[in-house]
Amino acid sequence: MAIERTFSIIKPDATARNLTGKINAMLEAAGLRIVAQKRLHMTRAQAEGFYAVHKARPFFGELCTYMTSGPVVVQVLQGENAIARNREVMGATDPAKAAEGTIRKTYGEGIERNCVHGSDAPETAAEEIGYFFSGIELVG
Repeated sequence: MAIERTFSIIKPDATARNLTGKINAMLEAAGLRIVAQKRLHMTRAQAEGFYAVHKARPFFGELCTYMTSGPVVVQVLQGENAIARNREVMGATDPAKAAEGTIRKTYGEGIERNCVHGSDAPETAAEEIGYFFSGIELVG
């Protein structure tokens, strides 16, 4: 099995409800190590840059507004097959369809307010990690 890194965001709905510690505990219990983490309030420019791949989609503006509505926690997770493992522990995008015991099923309030974001592929993970972190901030 490959040790890899992935990117994660604990979204504004979760930070507003003080769920950061509970979500981190679920990630760590799933075998993922947090090798970098910071809390920030994303600017509109940061959100638009991060979600640029969705710029032509109808939900882009609303997504950027939501992601700038409060603090987020950006983090880098490391572990065996970290991308797949993180996606498994996050659960389906729609909390109503997520498996029991996943972050989104446990804490999500809806498709947008689903507590977490996670990279979907190695290339995406590398790009997303580089968007928020420099190499010297990754301490594994």
